[in-house]
Amino acid sequence: MWTGTLYALAAGLMWGLVFISPLLLPGYPAALQSVGRYLAFGLIALPLAWMDRRALRQLQRVDWIEALKLAAVGNLLYYLCLASAIQLAGAPLPTMIIGTLPVVIAVSANLRDAHRDGRLPWLGLLPSLLLIGAGIACVNRAELNDLALPTHAELWRYARGALLACGAVVCWTWYPLRNADWLRAHPERHPRTWATAQGLATLPLALLGYAVVWLFLHLRGDPFAMPFGPLPWRFVGLMATIGLFASWLGTLCWNAASQRLPTALAGQLIVFETLAALGYAFALRGHAPGPLTLAGVTLLVAGVAWAVRVRPRPVELHVGE
Repeated sequence: MWTGTLYALAAGLMWGLVFISPLLLPGYPAALQSVGRYLAFGLIALPLAWMDRRALRQLQRVDWIEALKLAAVGNLLYYLCLASAIQLAGAPLPTMIIGTLPVVIAVSANLRDAHRDGRLPWLGLLPSLLLIGAGIACVNRAELNDLALPTHAELWRYARGALLACGAVVCWTWYPLRNADWLRAHPERHPRTWATAQGLATLPLALLGYAVVWLFLHLRGDPFAMPFGPLPWRFVGLMATIGLFASWLGTLCWNAASQRLPTALAGQLIVFETLAALGYAFALRGHAPGPLTLAGVTLLVAGVAWAVRVRPRPVELHVGE
């Protein structure tokens, strides 16, 4: 239990890095940042795959198809939604919306994995849902206050950012549930091998995506300087850093946590990512969060801490099940 929790903490600290990249590259299209990050992940996976080639050869065709699905939804589509949300609404609100993942995943796992992992009592989860909802409302109010007298265009931009962040939540609710299914079904497989396999599956998708983004910008007559934009060294350096630490190493640590913890509990520990992302974002802003934002973070942490206290109960199988 403790080892799995420490792996989840390490994954959260590294995943928090992905929330600051869109802030450091504000003029870069979110789609380019998404495919760039995972192109770096795929390239980093190539030498790692050579080192792990014997274990990778044992994966079947169905395993590679599953890795491809996880790469498409949990990597590319998720980060496209997240990067777009951060560019439209700033970092704190999308981060807090992503912070609902612990309970969203717990509820989803409660509905579909109760026979495998036990069922969390619904009344026990209700206080968590209320606390997290109040926390998001506080941060939302604080960010709107910072806009002073927002125009309709600014409010629409902010709302689109919130909607895209919700899309990211959908993607990353599906991903850990499916990923945990595979890992729990293959306890003999090393989490490192599965992380590398997902990197290899991501590479052709990212290459195709990069070409599509380049072609789209060209056809639209966009003056954006492809292939690496106006800040090529910053772009390449950030993509390589995030590809190594957030994508490969973060996935490795998360896989190790998923093999050791019930899915509903592991999902709640994604709160580490939220806290790391908020810390990085306000460090980048150069000032501490205000009282309302701090109250929201406190409510979020309290909600997840409450949920972690709720233990799953074994589900009695009826005759015929």
